[in-house]
Amino acid sequence: MFLAPKTDQAIAWQPSASLTHLRLRAEILQRIRQFFSERQVLEVETPLLCQTSVTDPFIESIPALFKLQASAEPSIHYLQTSPEYAMKRLIASGSGDIYQVTKAFRQGEVGRFHNPEFSMIEWYRMGFDHYALMDEVNDFLQAVVQTQPAKRQTYQSIFMEYLGIDPQATTVNALQHCAKAHHLQVEANIEDVDTWLNLLMSHCIEPHLGKDQPLFIYNFPKSQAALAKVTGEVASRFEVYLAGVELANGFHELQDAHEQRLRFEKNGAERHRLSLPAMPVDACFLAALHYGLPNCAGVALGLDRLLMYATQSQHIGDVISFDFSRA
Repeated sequence: MFLAPKTDQAIAWQPSASLTHLRLRAEILQRIRQFFSERQVLEVETPLLCQTSVTDPFIESIPALFKLQASAEPSIHYLQTSPEYAMKRLIASGSGDIYQVTKAFRQGEVGRFHNPEFSMIEWYRMGFDHYALMDEVNDFLQAVVQTQPAKRQTYQSIFMEYLGIDPQATTVNALQHCAKAHHLQVEANIEDVDTWLNLLMSHCIEPHLGKDQPLFIYNFPKSQAALAKVTGEVASRFEVYLAGVELANGFHELQDAHEQRLRFEKNGAERHRLSLPAMPVDACFLAALHYGLPNCAGVALGLDRLLMYATQSQHIGDVISFDFSRA
């Protein structure tokens, strides 16, 4: 049995966003470029299609087959989940302060706040640590979408306030009981503290954050350092929440190539344990770190989510011209 073909009238060919929202999107992009122009931060572009991608076991890249010639065997490339590695290669080459408005891609992320293809603003500031960059992100939000001045709270204190748990001194069993007490249904057998902390943050804490003004959460557990420096027991990174949604993620950037390789290898082992596809390590990025990355801090901010806040939209499709269902 064959389904009847859709008629031209039945096909959803029109944009998912209104013209009003698309005009505001264009206006906000102008404000963003003005913000960085006034601070003499150079706009750059980096490749979207690369030979490698991230090794993070919680982020899946979208592979793409490339042929050098039509008759050649295809090679696997990846649509980039973030411009981070390429931008740091520029910095190691001497670019100085840079920013980028770009597309990024992530496998399997479709929903109210997610589209597989989305827009990101990422910037790096030389000589900044994560505290100085939080100041600038605060200025950015006030200038671009007129937020109130932001508040700040440590990762440890936010867990103590909302769940009564010290994330630096907890156990899998304690976190499992906490999830059950908050009616969080988890069918998988989770055996590591960080996965539990991420689940509790997403489901039990995050919806309460940044209601009236942006909230910076900073000094994460060192086990969640990703590409950030570590000082004592905490990672020099922050996240920004606005209207109950994670908006941005920033690091005082790790400069140690050896330590970065160890973190990549740890990610690879975790991907193997979870039966995820193996990902090649980005040798160009490691070579740039080995050459020398200047002391800097960087942040990635979701443009579409920022537009959702500015337009009071309830779905990401309301602020992009064609969401995934119409792409």
